[in-house]
Amino acid sequence: EDADLCGRFAGRVIKGVNVKVKTPEWIVQRLAHAGQRSISPLVDLSNYVMLETGQPNHVFDLDRIQGGLVVRWGKAGESLKLLNEQTVEPAPDSSASALKVGVVADQSGPISLAGIMGGDSTAVGDATQNIYVEAAFWWPAAIAGRARRFNFTTDAGHRFERGVDPQGTISALEYLSDLIVQVCGGQLGPIDDQIKQLPERKPVTMRLARAEKVIGIPLTMAIVSDLFKRLGLEFTVTGQDSKTVFTVQPPSYRFDLEIEEDLIEEVARLYGFENIPDVPPSAELKMSAPLESKRIVHAVRHRLAGDGYQEVVNFGFIDRQTEAQMGQPNPIEVLNPIASQYGVMRSNLWGGLLHNLRSNLNRGASRARLFEIGRVFKRDPKQTDQPGALAGFIQNKQLGGLAYGFVNPEQWASNNQLVDFFDVKGDLQRALNPLQIQTKASATPHPALHPGRSAEIYLANAAIGWIGELHPALQQTYELASAPVLFEI
Repeated sequence: EDADLCGRFAGRVIKGVNVKVKTPEWIVQRLAHAGQRSISPLVDLSNYVMLETGQPNHVFDLDRIQGGLVVRWGKAGESLKLLNEQTVEPAPDSSASALKVGVVADQSGPISLAGIMGGDSTAVGDATQNIYVEAAFWWPAAIAGRARRFNFTTDAGHRFERGVDPQGTISALEYLSDLIVQVCGGQLGPIDDQIKQLPERKPVTMRLARAEKVIGIPLTMAIVSDLFKRLGLEFTVTGQDSKTVFTVQPPSYRFDLEIEEDLIEEVARLYGFENIPDVPPSAELKMSAPLESKRIVHAVRHRLAGDGYQEVVNFGFIDRQTEAQMGQPNPIEVLNPIASQYGVMRSNLWGGLLHNLRSNLNRGASRARLFEIGRVFKRDPKQTDQPGALAGFIQNKQLGGLAYGFVNPEQWASNNQLVDFFDVKGDLQRALNPLQIQTKASATPHPALHPGRSAEIYLANAAIGWIGELHPALQQTYELASAPVLFEI
């Protein structure tokens, strides 16, 4: 049904197989050498053909399939129990933050996760007599990241997301069929080969002069022609001497040959890296003036450090609960978080700073001045796709900080008091004023700040940030003896 999911799907029926036989010892040994254990004859033969040909395949129990097969994207409300006993929902969730996943389905619903793993409902077993064997070409973009969405990986998914030769589908299916008949017996049915759309490989050009410059050795048309012939590449040559250009038609199995640099890499690899002389590069080094934006950031960083603030660096990920506490109920989700506490992208820097504060207090600190300069991630429907930006999202660099505890370190000669709103406001003004950045504050409530002790920061007439004491409810949540004062611009 969906050409953007599967370009080619081939299969055949084999009736009367005997699954009681043993897998030939030579196949068992080869599987063991490849790090795989023997499971059953049909599974072993399927795995063996995948390892030998690079073409993943799957064997269904024909008698457990209800009606015909359909290849499509998963639909809402569908679920599938996989061979690893994990139950998954192929369709994206309501927020559409997860990748949609393809399935092979019969009349009852999904029976296999496309290009990744088969379903338990049609798995072959000891009672299997008739089977359906399939091999397909799944588009790499349709498979990439799908297994990781469900927190596992498979050899099949690993291969398909990197590209499998679409011209090898039938030969791999024939090879597997022959092995099954030799080992398990049975009667072969005809192959049903459905071709929707196959990738078109565009010619790739390589300039001989460019290859010489990149690799750093003199090359001739004869040398490069010999290397391409050894690789089995079809090519033509135009021009002469420094104007020589090779035009290569990549074979269907070489998904890694797309640009000129790919061909230069192949030339260097076959020529032999050990044959390339080790010549240190010579170039004139010049100190360039840093960008104005970077000079401002460095200046603010040094001025805050001069006022006793310590810089911290946190992940751009944080937990959903912290984001909600900071006033962001709908954060940007991470598809495959490295840990449960890093499930969403941060929309401000305060959550990480408060975790830093809590960690320092747990280790005996009683006073803290922290700041961070980093990117935050927010939704913006006005944002369009462009270099360094993704439609619907913005990732601005911001400055955030907090002060906690007494104004000054403890000493015997003066009475100390807890840091307050005006202390931190003064710190921020001292950091910005020498840079001729004039700001003003206007009392405004914020969900994460004290209702009567917070303000919005303005530059000219544009709101650029916030400053204020932590909200009393969050002060209790983080078990803080006093409220830290936070700022972010």
